[in-house]
Amino acid sequence: MSDRFRLTMAQLNPTVGDIAGNAEKARVAWEQGRAAGADMVMLPEMFLVGYQTQDLIMKPAFERDAAAQLAQLAAACADGPMLGIGGPLREGDKLRNAYFVLKAGKIISTTRKFFLPNFNVFDEVRLFSRADMQGPFSTGGDAGSLRIGTPICEDAWYPDVCEAMVESGAEMLLVPNGSPYFRDKFSVRLNQMVARVTECDVPLVYLNMVGGQDDQVFDGGSFVLNRHGALAVQMPWFEEAVAHVDFVRTDAGWVAEDGDKNLEPDTMETDYAAMVMALRDYMAKTGFKKVLLGLSGGVDSAIVAAIAADALGPDNVRCVMMPSEYTSDASLDDAKAAAAALGVRYDVVAIGATRAAVTQTLAPLFAGLDDGLTEENIQSRIRGLLLMAQSNKFGEMLLTTGNKSEVAVGYATIYGDMAGGYNPIKDLYKTRVFDICRWRNANHRPWMNAPAGEMIPVAIIDKPPSAELRDDQKDSDSLPEYDVLDGILTLLVDDDASVADCVAAGYDRAVVKKIEHLLYISEYKRFQSAPGPRLSMKAFWLDRRYPIVNRWRDDT
Repeated sequence: MSDRFRLTMAQLNPTVGDIAGNAEKARVAWEQGRAAGADMVMLPEMFLVGYQTQDLIMKPAFERDAAAQLAQLAAACADGPMLGIGGPLREGDKLRNAYFVLKAGKIISTTRKFFLPNFNVFDEVRLFSRADMQGPFSTGGDAGSLRIGTPICEDAWYPDVCEAMVESGAEMLLVPNGSPYFRDKFSVRLNQMVARVTECDVPLVYLNMVGGQDDQVFDGGSFVLNRHGALAVQMPWFEEAVAHVDFVRTDAGWVAEDGDKNLEPDTMETDYAAMVMALRDYMAKTGFKKVLLGLSGGVDSAIVAAIAADALGPDNVRCVMMPSEYTSDASLDDAKAAAAALGVRYDVVAIGATRAAVTQTLAPLFAGLDDGLTEENIQSRIRGLLLMAQSNKFGEMLLTTGNKSEVAVGYATIYGDMAGGYNPIKDLYKTRVFDICRWRNANHRPWMNAPAGEMIPVAIIDKPPSAELRDDQKDSDSLPEYDVLDGILTLLVDDDASVADCVAAGYDRAVVKKIEHLLYISEYKRFQSAPGPRLSMKAFWLDRRYPIVNRWRDDT
């Protein structure tokens, strides 16, 4: 019987579908643990196949590949510490979300996830079947060996599974997670795990994966709690990290020795870090290396350029200004200044001649009709055409730059400024875009690849927002001021509030009804929009799934 137990926590970044690559990352982490004298190396939930796989997990060939890689991994990690890793498990006609503990070339323990989340971005009831609650596994062959419970992610958000494991003899809980980011989520996780520790009176290890996967960002932030909720170890956010944690057996039970305790960043930093990581991983995991975007001289494209430069490095970002007769000199100057500050390439492609040709081509059909939204959209679609042509020619992924306020009310042109492969600010309301710009100008971190200092010229932040598609145009011509718009949208979208709730909060009913109408009729645009990182609990896509055809309106 040993009175010490060393655990290696591997907070790593898997890639969905790269089963062999993920297994190799696990083996390298196991080697690190073995070199550090660890008794066990722990990896996150579903690490072997990546998370979330969505329906890919149901392909029989995918399952067979995962099973084969797991067996190979067990053989490769036979001589050394135990290895805990998440992956799929087929049992007859049931597919499980499972956690395997490998030792001496074999699987010595398999835990099956009991609580399958079926809300927000999760569809696990669609994919997996639950099994009975399980007890702990023993780390050795003698009666005094440490017994460990491994509740999987959601299983630790409720008392049942953890209590069952401890009642069956677990002296420690290791919780492997694939918990995606949303703003302020860490405090929610921590409070839940403190509750489990308080109820079960054993130490708890919370290991979360890190990295971007489509719209979701896994932010790491793994930690270790001792009895009574005392924090022993806090790992960093938004970066891969490995921590070796020593547990000591005392008369009162097992206790984790204190280790590094990283400080939690504020929500401006976590939002920005999530956007940077999401773009960086989306590019790396899809095989793209360079991006381009239309740089208009406005605040949205300026912050997207900064995110791209921080994620990929300025040398991998190209900005294109595409002026028309409505583009102001100030916008030309501001766009050029933003590109220069970031150190990215800046090109100018005027659209005047193309617009004149399109106008002339359509003139026989449009004769006698007033100019209006159609002509404004033509300009946007010309820009989309020219940007996509450059994307195809140079192999650069086109980024879109619409914020959540615009995405919500359809203040964007489908096949125009909505064209592109990824939208880093899709879940960022316009008022928060301004806040993030100011934050980035005042802050720099080692993980940012662009320079420190004022990356978004103050002139861009201070000027009234405008699409510049007609003379003297301002966004406020078509929409309420953004503080009003965002306040209403936060209620309608994020809080699922009624029209009456919005009115009670002080907003004009006619304005609320207009925004509600725009929100519902813009669903078809969102259905065709580029993906972007989830920053809130009501991001457009999996968090909020509404029909395109919908004639219901709230008359309260």
